[in-house]
Amino acid sequence: MSLSGLLIFAGVYSLAVALPGPGVAAIVARSLARGTQGSVAFIAGFLIGDLVWFTFAATGLAALAQTAYMVFVAVKYAGVAYLLYLAYRLWTAPVAEASAAPMDQGQTPWRLFLGSLALTMGNPKTMIFFLALLPTVVKLETLSISGFLEIAATIIIVLPLVLGGYVVAAARARTMFRSPRALRNLNRGTSAALAGAAVVVATR
Repeated sequence: MSLSGLLIFAGVYSLAVALPGPGVAAIVARSLARGTQGSVAFIAGFLIGDLVWFTFAATGLAALAQTAYMVFVAVKYAGVAYLLYLAYRLWTAPVAEASAAPMDQGQTPWRLFLGSLALTMGNPKTMIFFLALLPTVVKLETLSISGFLEIAATIIIVLPLVLGGYVVAAARARTMFRSPRALRNLNRGTSAALAGAAVVVATR
């Protein structure tokens, strides 16, 4: 794949990742409430999900994805359920727990990974990009194995950088909230944001 084509893909993909959506809302809300702990596993779920969708698009499995509609609907609602679970935990978390424990008990890296993976697999924005917009940026019919690996490497670099930027910014903003009342309001505000993201995913 040419360098110019790879740069075009990297630019378009960066914008797609950075655009506000359920995934960005989830990672910002969680980082506001819990800091940076668990963010690596959370981002890894988004990354693997994007790589799966890219593989579907690049290898002609888009038709298979469409025929397995009910499977993807189930995955979609698993992501919705996970967002609602996070929203509930934040809304009901005591202030002392929120300020002292950056990551909820039970939110193991494995659960964080599976939650964000399910959210990515059911996120309409991700599906639209890889199944509809990607072919307009990359000529998939002539994509070689080396080109596939180059794009996959670009995804592996770009997505963690973009989402990691959101994590760092949100974690820094969290330090401005010190009083119990401010922490409670922060928890409930981010809980509402997560619930809103769940509604967006469920209704698309």
